[in-house]
Amino acid sequence: MTAAPSSITLRTAWVMLLTLILGFALSQAYRTVAGILSVPLIAQFGLSPQEMGAVAAAFHFAFGGMQLIMGVGIDVYGIRRTILAGFPMTVLGSLVSAIAPNAGVLIFGQALIGIGCAPAFLVCTVFIARYFPAHRFAAISGLALGMGGLGLIFTGTPLAWLVEQSNWRAAFWILSALSLAAWLAIFAKVHEPASPTPASPRWTMLWPALKGYGALLRLPHTAGILCLAFVCYASFITLRGLWLAPYLVDRFGESLIFSGNIALVLSIISLFSPSLFGRLDPGNAKRRLGLILLPWTLVLFFTTMALTHQLWLAVTCLLLIAIFMGCAVWQYSDVRNAYPNHMTGRAMALFTMSMFLGVAVMQSLSGFVAQWALASGYDKYSAVFISVAMMLALGSIAFMVLPSPPKDAAQTPEAAD
Repeated sequence: MTAAPSSITLRTAWVMLLTLILGFALSQAYRTVAGILSVPLIAQFGLSPQEMGAVAAAFHFAFGGMQLIMGVGIDVYGIRRTILAGFPMTVLGSLVSAIAPNAGVLIFGQALIGIGCAPAFLVCTVFIARYFPAHRFAAISGLALGMGGLGLIFTGTPLAWLVEQSNWRAAFWILSALSLAAWLAIFAKVHEPASPTPASPRWTMLWPALKGYGALLRLPHTAGILCLAFVCYASFITLRGLWLAPYLVDRFGESLIFSGNIALVLSIISLFSPSLFGRLDPGNAKRRLGLILLPWTLVLFFTTMALTHQLWLAVTCLLLIAIFMGCAVWQYSDVRNAYPNHMTGRAMALFTMSMFLGVAVMQSLSGFVAQWALASGYDKYSAVFISVAMMLALGSIAFMVLPSPPKDAAQTPEAAD
């Protein structure tokens, strides 16, 4: 690999990226913790499926809603300042969740965590785009996604064991301590190259930066990118981060530990599948064809899970979903190629906002669908997974029929602010 295109050495860039990934790994843990904790939370607070969906979605509504602000913060104030300013909210939110006396306070705590985690992966992708060679973006982003998956390990068997040995509150106490440690590591290790002092105060740059999102939205190819982003990752997190344990416990009569073991296996797969897809990246010419075809495999798997009562077939679908979700790294590369360098931070922020607002909407909608199915005498898991498959299909169709980026998207005049 050639040297990073910046005033920092490649070795230093790797050290800083690995440190930033600590925050992303914790973000992954927070967004999937409900996949196991939903069982004890429903039992303790007497939550309905719709209320449990709201608890899980609170993180993602806050996370997604803050992406545009975080993108502007990165472009105006830099990566280091943005992550250091936001991440303490994660510690606070985890502490609030640990002592929550009811579902309302728990939802508030999850929203605080979502705000704190909002810049966690965005800073990683922008850092890669700025300080590593452009032709290695897909491979390095895949590696970052995979390493961030270490946070999913905690929300598998270890979390299920912790709940059985102690209680669900212990998870948030531990996560708050780890979040504080990650913030200290970022404070100590992440230092961007000095940039020229702007002629005007930085705060005066905020409004022009926010207006830059308008330039992104005016580009005709943005809509299709956002539609696929809205549903693809959301399908996996709705499964892994909300319905996994209830599905295995209720439909198949398995234990919480068994559910944790399956979650652990999915997490291990998630460590490697983004790196695999990053290495298999077919390049700009053929990548979008892959992004058109791969989501339909997810539609098939979710439909199968909705209909099957065979444990082996359900588990097979779970494993295949985790593998094929590695194609998300191609979506990041598609975004990277669709916009010029000076819009990278905001483009990634808009993409990430759509992705996590999609998670919030899909989780909330799945809770509503489950509640409706119970009231109507239908199987709630069949209804939930069919609704997920339908949203995936709609997002994929939109991606197919809406305009794609021109070959010279990064140089088109309308891409400028």
